[in-house]
Amino acid sequence: MKFFSYVMVSDTGFAPNPFDGFCTLACCKPIIRRTASVGDWIIGTGSKGTIGNNKLIYAMKVTEKMDFNSYYNDKRFHNRLDNIYFKNKDKLNQKKNKYHHKEDMDHDLSGKYVLVSDHFYYFGKDAIAIPKEFLAIIKKGPGHKCNFSTDLVSDFLKWLEKNYDSGKNGYPLDFIEGIGCVL
Repeated sequence: MKFFSYVMVSDTGFAPNPFDGFCTLACCKPIIRRTASVGDWIIGTGSKGTIGNNKLIYAMKVTEKMDFNSYYNDKRFHNRLDNIYFKNKDKLNQKKNKYHHKEDMDHDLSGKYVLVSDHFYYFGKDAIAIPKEFLAIIKKGPGHKCNFSTDLVSDFLKWLEKNYDSGKNGYPLDFIEGIGCVL
Protein backbone atom coordinates (compact mmCIF):
# COMPACT_ATOMS: atom_id res chain seq x y z
CA MET A 1 0.00 0.00 0.00
CA LYS A 2 1.19 3.49 -0.90
CA PHE A 3 0.19 6.61 1.02
CA PHE A 4 0.10 9.92 -0.87
CA SER A 5 -0.02 13.33 0.82
CA TYR A 6 -0.43 16.75 -0.77
CA VAL A 7 -1.41 20.29 0.19
CA MET A 8 -4.74 21.57 -1.11
CA VAL A 9 -4.63 25.17 -2.31
CA SER A 10 -8.38 25.20 -2.92
CA ASP A 11 -11.31 23.10 -1.77
CA THR A 12 -14.24 23.54 -4.16
CA GLY A 13 -15.80 20.07 -4.14
CA PHE A 14 -14.37 19.46 -7.60
CA ALA A 15 -11.03 17.76 -6.85
CA PRO A 16 -11.63 15.85 -4.70
CA ASN A 17 -15.39 15.47 -5.11
CA PRO A 18 -16.90 14.11 -1.85
CA PHE A 19 -20.57 13.94 -2.80
CA ASP A 20 -23.18 11.18 -3.19
CA GLY A 21 -21.40 8.50 -1.17
CA PHE A 22 -18.13 8.58 -3.09
CA CYS A 23 -14.95 10.59 -3.01
CA THR A 24 -13.44 10.92 -6.48
CA LEU A 25 -10.26 12.42 -7.83
CA ALA A 26 -10.77 12.87 -11.58
CA CYS A 27 -8.86 16.10 -12.17
CA CYS A 28 -5.72 17.71 -10.73
CA LYS A 29 -2.88 15.65 -9.15
CA PRO A 30 -2.10 13.71 -12.37
CA ILE A 31 0.96 11.90 -10.99
CA ILE A 32 -1.04 10.55 -8.06
CA ARG A 33 -3.92 9.49 -10.33
CA ARG A 34 -1.53 7.78 -12.75
CA THR A 35 0.47 5.88 -10.12
CA ALA A 36 -2.00 5.10 -7.31
CA SER A 37 -3.54 1.64 -7.12
CA VAL A 38 -6.61 0.15 -5.49
CA GLY A 39 -5.85 -0.08 -1.76
CA ASP A 40 -3.64 3.03 -1.65
CA TRP A 41 -4.54 6.04 0.51
CA ILE A 42 -4.51 9.73 -0.47
CA ILE A 43 -4.77 12.66 1.92
CA GLY A 44 -5.21 16.36 1.24
CA THR A 45 -4.11 18.79 3.93
CA GLY A 46 -4.77 22.48 4.46
CA SER A 47 -2.57 25.43 3.64
CA LYS A 48 -2.27 28.99 4.94
CA GLY A 49 -4.51 30.08 2.07
CA THR A 50 -7.27 27.57 2.79
CA ILE A 51 -8.25 26.18 6.17
CA GLY A 52 -4.82 26.48 7.80
CA ASN A 53 -1.72 24.36 8.17
CA ASN A 54 -1.62 20.97 9.89
CA LYS A 55 -5.25 20.16 9.14
CA LEU A 56 -6.73 17.20 7.33
CA ILE A 57 -9.26 18.14 4.65
CA TYR A 58 -9.76 14.59 3.41
CA ALA A 59 -8.43 11.04 3.31
CA MET A 60 -9.56 8.43 0.80
CA LYS A 61 -8.73 4.78 0.27
CA VAL A 62 -8.72 4.05 -3.46
CA THR A 63 -11.38 1.38 -4.03
CA GLU A 64 -11.66 1.72 -7.84
CA LYS A 65 -9.47 3.05 -10.64
CA MET A 66 -10.98 3.66 -14.07
CA ASP A 67 -10.29 5.50 -17.30
CA PHE A 68 -12.09 8.75 -18.07
CA ASN A 69 -14.59 7.31 -20.54
CA SER A 70 -15.59 4.49 -18.18
CA TYR A 71 -16.11 7.07 -15.44
CA TYR A 72 -18.12 9.31 -17.75
CA ASN A 73 -20.42 6.45 -18.77
CA ASP A 74 -20.86 4.89 -15.31
CA LYS A 75 -24.42 5.68 -14.13
CA ARG A 76 -23.22 6.09 -10.54
CA PHE A 77 -21.21 9.14 -11.55
CA HIS A 78 -23.37 10.88 -14.19
CA ASN A 79 -24.10 14.01 -12.15
CA ARG A 80 -20.72 14.55 -10.53
CA LEU A 81 -18.99 17.92 -10.90
CA ASP A 82 -15.72 16.27 -11.92
CA ASN A 83 -17.22 14.04 -14.63
CA ILE A 84 -16.16 16.30 -17.49
CA TYR A 85 -14.15 14.13 -19.90
CA PHE A 86 -15.78 11.86 -22.48
CA LYS A 87 -14.74 10.04 -25.62
CA ASN A 88 -16.16 11.06 -28.99
CA LYS A 89 -14.71 9.45 -32.12
CA ASP A 90 -11.74 8.02 -30.16
CA LYS A 91 -10.80 11.45 -28.80
CA LEU A 92 -11.34 12.68 -25.24
CA ASN A 93 -13.33 15.88 -25.07
CA GLN A 94 -14.14 18.21 -22.22
CA LYS A 95 -17.70 18.99 -21.18
CA LYS A 96 -18.26 22.70 -20.46
CA ASN A 97 -17.98 23.32 -16.73
CA LYS A 98 -17.14 26.12 -14.31
CA TYR A 99 -14.11 24.44 -12.73
CA HIS A 100 -11.70 23.43 -15.49
CA HIS A 101 -11.26 24.87 -18.94
CA LYS A 102 -9.55 23.82 -22.16
CA GLU A 103 -6.15 24.96 -20.85
CA ASP A 104 -6.49 22.45 -17.96
CA MET A 105 -7.25 19.52 -20.26
CA ASP A 106 -3.71 18.28 -21.00
CA HIS A 107 -2.79 18.48 -17.31
CA ASP A 108 -5.91 16.57 -16.25
CA LEU A 109 -5.67 13.92 -18.97
CA SER A 110 -2.00 13.24 -18.20
CA GLY A 111 -3.29 11.52 -15.05
CA LYS A 112 -4.96 8.91 -17.30
CA TYR A 113 -7.28 7.63 -14.56
CA VAL A 114 -10.04 8.59 -12.16
CA LEU A 115 -9.64 7.39 -8.58
CA VAL A 116 -12.82 6.41 -6.75
CA SER A 117 -13.38 5.72 -3.06
CA ASP A 118 -16.34 4.45 -1.11
CA HIS A 119 -14.16 4.46 2.04
CA PHE A 120 -13.19 8.05 2.76
CA TYR A 121 -13.16 10.81 5.36
CA TYR A 122 -13.98 14.25 4.02
CA PHE A 123 -14.02 17.23 6.39
CA GLY A 124 -13.75 20.21 4.03
CA LYS A 125 -14.36 23.50 5.87
CA ASP A 126 -14.53 21.49 9.11
CA ALA A 127 -10.98 20.17 8.61
CA ILE A 128 -9.54 18.44 11.66
CA ALA A 129 -6.22 19.13 13.38
CA ILE A 130 -3.61 16.48 12.71
CA PRO A 131 -2.03 15.41 16.02
CA LYS A 132 1.65 16.24 16.57
CA GLU A 133 2.73 12.61 16.31
CA PHE A 134 1.46 12.50 12.70
CA LEU A 135 2.70 15.86 11.37
CA ALA A 136 5.40 14.06 9.35
CA ILE A 137 2.70 12.94 6.89
CA ILE A 138 2.12 16.51 5.77
CA LYS A 139 3.69 17.55 2.46
CA LYS A 140 4.97 21.12 2.49
CA GLY A 141 4.65 23.02 -0.79
CA PRO A 142 3.66 21.81 -4.28
CA GLY A 143 3.71 18.23 -5.49
CA HIS A 144 3.11 15.23 -3.27
CA LYS A 145 4.92 13.02 -0.82
CA CYS A 146 4.63 9.25 -0.58
CA ASN A 147 7.65 7.96 1.36
CA PHE A 148 6.45 7.19 4.88
CA SER A 149 7.23 4.51 7.41
CA THR A 150 4.72 1.69 7.56
CA ASP A 151 4.24 2.31 11.29
CA LEU A 152 3.47 6.02 10.81
CA VAL A 153 0.86 5.30 8.15
CA SER A 154 -0.68 2.43 10.10
CA ASP A 155 -0.90 4.47 13.31
CA PHE A 156 -2.37 7.47 11.46
CA LEU A 157 -5.05 5.35 9.78
CA LYS A 158 -5.93 3.63 13.07
CA TRP A 159 -6.29 7.05 14.73
CA LEU A 160 -8.46 8.35 11.88
CA GLU A 161 -10.74 5.32 11.73
CA LYS A 162 -11.12 5.13 15.52
CA ASN A 163 -12.01 8.80 16.00
CA TYR A 164 -14.08 9.78 12.95
CA ASP A 165 -16.99 8.49 10.93
CA SER A 166 -16.26 7.71 7.32
CA GLY A 167 -18.03 9.68 4.59
CA LYS A 168 -18.67 13.38 4.07
CA ASN A 169 -18.37 15.15 7.42
CA GLY A 170 -18.37 18.72 6.08
CA TYR A 171 -18.81 20.84 2.99
CA PRO A 172 -16.03 22.21 0.77
CA LEU A 173 -14.48 25.45 1.96
CA ASP A 174 -14.72 27.19 -1.45
CA PHE A 175 -17.73 25.38 -2.85
CA ILE A 176 -19.57 28.48 -4.09
CA GLU A 177 -16.58 30.16 -5.71
CA GLY A 178 -15.70 27.15 -7.88
CA ILE A 179 -12.09 27.90 -8.76
CA GLY A 180 -10.25 24.91 -10.24
CA CYS A 181 -7.02 23.44 -8.91
CA VAL A 182 -3.70 25.20 -9.00
CA LEU A 183 -0.65 23.31 -10.24
